[in-house]
Amino acid sequence: MTIIALGVEDEGAAWRSFDSSVTSGLSPGTVASLHATRIATGEGSIHVTCLGVEPRGIIGTHPAPVPQMFLVTAGEGWIAGPDGERVPIAAGAGVRWEQGEVHTSGTDVGFTAIAIEGAAVELFKPAGPGD
Repeated sequence: MTIIALGVEDEGAAWRSFDSSVTSGLSPGTVASLHATRIATGEGSIHVTCLGVEPRGIIGTHPAPVPQMFLVTAGEGWIAGPDGERVPIAAGAGVRWEQGEVHTSGTDVGFTAIAIEGAAVELFKPAGPGD
């Protein structure tokens, strides 16, 4: 798991509202209090999904089926790897999970996140100091 900070640009930025009434099917028992709206997809297995997790919501423990980036855009919560240790995460931060990496996330107050995932997606590694 790699935690990253997100740059925020406010001039000329486009925005979109995501309607929680349009959700994709998720396996029963793997999520609680979650709205998932598919945003885009590309050639092969590439998905961009907006996740709205309600207060006290949890996305259950599971392995990343493919490389995955999880970017929190509003609210705050926590993420955890296979050791179960909860790491705080809030708007403007994200995490990158490698294929097969076991993880979970949740929140006391609610959050919105964008998940970008797919075997055909080459996810950028976070830049280090001076990069």
